[in-house]
Amino acid sequence: MTTPADEILDIVDENDRVIGRSPRGEAYAKGLRHRCAFILARDADDRLFVHRRTPTKLVFPSLYDMFVGGVVGAGESYDEAALREAEEELGVTGLPAPRFLFKFLYDNGTGQSWWSAVYEVRCELPVRPQAEEVAWYDFLPEAEVERRLGEWEWVPDGLAAYERLKEHRAATAE
Repeated sequence: MTTPADEILDIVDENDRVIGRSPRGEAYAKGLRHRCAFILARDADDRLFVHRRTPTKLVFPSLYDMFVGGVVGAGESYDEAALREAEEELGVTGLPAPRFLFKFLYDNGTGQSWWSAVYEVRCELPVRPQAEEVAWYDFLPEAEVERRLGEWEWVPDGLAAYERLKEHRAATAE
């Protein structure tokens, strides 16, 4: 059985062009730039799916996140990864295709760098998150998520995506 560290990823340059392939564990260890999909999932009441990652996650264990998502596999499109990851992490099948919003390069300056495609999806299905990925979850009103930003320890890439999402909303509302 393969582990998440064995999953093969496309390695990309600063312009998001594929320049090679690598197992996920090696990409993380060597700081190789790859691709990720971030999906903001809302329920029928417009609340956001928020979860705490399990302590066994390869990146950012035990931290909170307002996005579901993950790495884009080798040869996979961002759109394909967004739907796959949303359904996997929420534990559902039959989601509508997540709506692409924007893409940005996440780089924390210490070797963690990935192209990040941000999506949004409405999930009106009962969720059954993966126990190996999600330690706790709930659908929270966005105002409560905003209140929790200063209280909970959030994944830094999700926090960066959320801040950019707020900027994106403001720019498109003008």
